Amino acid sequence: MKTKLLISALALIMFSACQKKTDCQASVTINDENGLPLQGVDVRLFANVKTQENGTVTADLKANGITDETGRVFFNFKLPAIYDIKAISGTYTTTGIIKLEEGKKVNKNLEIKQ
Repeated sequence: MKTKLLISALALIMFSACQKKTDCQASVTINDENGLPLQGVDVRLFANVKTQENGTVTADLKANGITDETGRVFFNFKLPAIYDIKAISGTYTTTGIIKLEEGKKVNKNLEIKQ
């Protein structure tokens, strides 16, 4: 009985140790031209895909969020991808690109010149 319990415990430990964290996390920070964080900026992540039939279209891979008081917004995805970024603050915008990697947190800093 003890042997079965020990084998079960070892199998559980080995299984959980082998599971790799694969979530892709992104943190986008928006600052003004003086380096100060901008709160309330609409940050959009999206992937443009080129097709023969329709030209360039926005794929279903997209997300958006609003920056907090530190100028940051966080995103979590299940799979790695490359996203275009568009940040909008009133009539001002900035763009960028972020590459998400499996099991990693990627930080991207952008500046909106007002």
